Amino acid sequence: MTYTPVNEDQRNHLESMLMRESLLDREVQRSTDNQETPIVRMLPHVHAVKIGGRSILDAGRSVTYPVVEALADILKEKKLILGTGGGARSRHVFSIGIDLGMPAGVLAQLSAADALGTAHILGTLLAPHGVVAIPPEIFGHLLPLFIHSVPGVICTGVPPYSLWEHPPAIGRIPTHGSDAGCFLLAECFGCQTLTLVKDVDGLYDRDPKTHSNAAFISEISVAEFKNREFDSLPFEPVLIDLLAQAKLIDRFQIVNGTKPECLADALNGKQVGTVIYRD
Repeated sequence: MTYTPVNEDQRNHLESMLMRESLLDREVQRSTDNQETPIVRMLPHVHAVKIGGRSILDAGRSVTYPVVEALADILKEKKLILGTGGGARSRHVFSIGIDLGMPAGVLAQLSAADALGTAHILGTLLAPHGVVAIPPEIFGHLLPLFIHSVPGVICTGVPPYSLWEHPPAIGRIPTHGSDAGCFLLAECFGCQTLTLVKDVDGLYDRDPKTHSNAAFISEISVAEFKNREFDSLPFEPVLIDLLAQAKLIDRFQIVNGTKPECLADALNGKQVGTVIYRD
């Protein structure tokens, strides 16, 4: 781009490819996907890991401590960004908020506060290993500094849409929870992998907790996923749309945190749960 003087008044104007274009024009939007200028991966050596609030931390010491030990071993060799959800506390505040008529944006803001509390709990447990929870106000801009200085950082997984949370298509629970927040963070910073730590082995054709004959799905594409109907999912449905549109993250894996040895295998590139990938 160049500064070009205009003859009439000698004012300088910034010439750029979008200067006189409508940003709502589809052809203009397509033109911005320039393959010759790849998107910068800010933290390509870092692994993003979402630790389930309800599925892991709410389960107490017997489930949480083995996951913490597994993370401590991984942190000796790998850099981690750990995101957390609010677990049972968010479900409780959703129940109260919905009963009182709170809009989605307020519910999202309350959920973020619950997730931050969980982040501080996990940060306390991992503090002996040099990992701490970072407040969201300074997390994003200083993340590269933190990640280069310490083995790992912990954040609230809930994205900061806050009062600007999108109205959900179904019901009144905010669409973007901690799974979505961790995905968006991994996409923005170009992380090496994204792993969701839950209390199931991965994706099933039906809820394995209520159907003993549920069939395990080891891997599935976005297109195939959209062609099937799942009554219950171990992750937020919006992740499928985010994955379909992502530029840097092309897959994520769901692993069982009650089998903590699976986490190290997943970060080492092994398939130990369900892999969902972009077509």
